[in-house]
Amino acid sequence: MRIITGKLKGRKLTAPENVTIRPTSDRAKEGLFNVIEARRFIDGCSVLDLFSGSGNLGFEAISRGAASALMVDISPVAIKHIEKTASTFGVSSQISTRVSSIENFLSKPSGKFDLIFSDPPYDHPQIPESIELILNDGWLQPDGWYILEHDVRHLFHEHPKCVFTKPYGRTIVSIFMNEKP
Repeated sequence: MRIITGKLKGRKLTAPENVTIRPTSDRAKEGLFNVIEARRFIDGCSVLDLFSGSGNLGFEAISRGAASALMVDISPVAIKHIEKTASTFGVSSQISTRVSSIENFLSKPSGKFDLIFSDPPYDHPQIPESIELILNDGWLQPDGWYILEHDVRHLFHEHPKCVFTKPYGRTIVSIFMNEKP
C-alpha cells in the first residue's frame, strides 16, 4: 500500500500486525479518488474513515488536502498503528481516532462530515443499516458524500440516494448523497 498523490505521495502504508484487514487496493483507491476529485473539492474537507484498518483512505484524503480525518476501528491494535503512522508522516494534528464498533460509534452522532469512507468486511451483516444511519442521522454535510466499498452480495445502484457505483475488480464502490446534484 502506498499514498498515491499529494503531500504524502509515495509514502508506504503498512498493515497493523495480528489484525485481519482487507486494504483497499491501489487500483480501487486511485479510481475512487479520481471520481472524488473530478466532482468535488477535497481541500479543507472533514473526513470520517469507518473500518479504518491501516488508515489507507483517511491518509490518502489528508495527503490530497483534507483538513482532518477521524478514523474509527474496533481494533485497538489498528488504532495504535494509525496513530503511529500519523506521527511518522507528520500529520498527527490532522488525525483523530476512536476505538469502537461502527454500530456503537454511529449510535451517537458526533458531527457532520464532507466525506465518509466505509470499507467494512464484505460479509458485515449491517451494511444496509449503516447506509440509512449515515444518511438519515445527520452525519453528512448537506453536500457530503458517503462512500461505501462492498462486493456483489450487496448491490445499491437502485438505492434512491446512490449517485455512483462502479466495480474495481471484486470491490464495488458506491457513493451516496442526501441531495442529488
